[in-house]
Amino acid sequence: MAVGGAPAAADEDSGGLRTALSGLTTRGRSFIAAGVAAAVCAYVLGQSDLLRVGLLLAVLPLVCVAVLFRTRYRVAASRRLSPARVPAGSEARVHLRMDNVSRLPTGLLMLQDRVPYVLGPRPRFVLDRVEAGGRREVSYRVRSDLRGRYPLGPLQLRLTDPFGMCELTRSFSAHDNLTVIPRTEQLPPVRLTGESAGYGDGRQRSLALAGEDDVIPRGYRHGDDLRRVHWRSTARHGELMVRREEQPQRARCTVLLDTRRTAYEGAGPDSAFEWAVSGAASALVHVLERGFSVRLLTDTGSSVPGEGSGGFAGATQESADSAGLMMDALAVVGHSDGAGLSRSYDVLRGGNEGLLVAFFGSLDEEQAAVAARIRQRSGAAVAFVLNSDAWVHGEAAAEHGTRTLRLLRDAGWTALEVGPGAVLTELWRQAGQQRGGTDPASWYGGTAATGGGTAATGTGAGSGTGAAGTGTGTGASTGGWS
Repeated sequence: MAVGGAPAAADEDSGGLRTALSGLTTRGRSFIAAGVAAAVCAYVLGQSDLLRVGLLLAVLPLVCVAVLFRTRYRVAASRRLSPARVPAGSEARVHLRMDNVSRLPTGLLMLQDRVPYVLGPRPRFVLDRVEAGGRREVSYRVRSDLRGRYPLGPLQLRLTDPFGMCELTRSFSAHDNLTVIPRTEQLPPVRLTGESAGYGDGRQRSLALAGEDDVIPRGYRHGDDLRRVHWRSTARHGELMVRREEQPQRARCTVLLDTRRTAYEGAGPDSAFEWAVSGAASALVHVLERGFSVRLLTDTGSSVPGEGSGGFAGATQESADSAGLMMDALAVVGHSDGAGLSRSYDVLRGGNEGLLVAFFGSLDEEQAAVAARIRQRSGAAVAFVLNSDAWVHGEAAAEHGTRTLRLLRDAGWTALEVGPGAVLTELWRQAGQQRGGTDPASWYGGTAATGGGTAATGTGAGSGTGAAGTGTGTGASTGGWS
């Protein structure tokens, strides 16, 4: 978007002129002060030559202000992020482009982009004369160890006169958002119960035998094969009905994240809560790339992506889009003020929802009982329980923590305690070993080699993070003066 520098109304002229006068630099103010002093001395001493010098010193900065204020530069600016979604601790590059869309060359331009302090210092660039119709491109890097959504912009353009008497700062109106998602780890290809039968040979399961028809008919649509007309239903409904073809159904997985403020202590990138968020992100990417239909559920009862049946991603929704939605949610998720897990239990109480992977904070006996009931409503269930006291004070597991793990395991959970410095990949492998020891028939296609081969053909949290980080492409924006 191109803009001009001249105001349109008289009152805007006066207001803009006052703004321009406030842009006088130290040099400009010194020239005015010296000119006024010289004029006063010339009047007292009766020196006309000194008066001319004083007037020249005082008028020069004012002329520079007027010329700069009336400058009619028409400049277009755009910003592009590469990528627009980046894991915590990684760098993103911001590309700025300035286009001179006027018929006159510009003078010296100074650019400054507004950046949150978490991403680093504000970048500043000096551009020499830009010819008419010319273009200049600059770039800078941003990096954050803290997940979140950070605004970039608006871009500020600083104009100055050749003598350095005045500087005017004008801002573009557009800005972009950089999303810093949690770090993810590449999880090993273990098989947990709750996945579809025959998973080693394929990623989908059918509601009925292959080639069979669903007994529920639907209305005739243009182009349907007349051989599929269900005449009995046609006679009953009074309109042409056809037998509906069988649709495949993806195995389901729910990743439950406990965000209660009372369940965690400490803050910062190395806190227990950040470990839980990063673990949930790693699990989401892992099961998504293994062909699951996944949803992210928190203790508040809200789910992401929230589309399709039961809040799962729809059958036609791409895994990269689902990963992007859930990663965006995890990038900004914070502590909730809830005191229990009852809302998430209400969401899961509808029946078997397939595989359940939960990341819990500290659980008292009451909440551990609720978590045990959640297990009864799902298929396979794996729980990572973070010992908050150990994360903050370095203490060993308390007695009530041991009882909590025992209660979860008695309810059918594969429960593992997570202490400070724990590695999710090792815990994930331990969960698979515990499941494999009690239920060998639930592993990949009968052999571990088959399962490993399936995982090696393009799965894992590392590549998933790349898909989530770059799948959205790059974002571009243009701006005009504000």
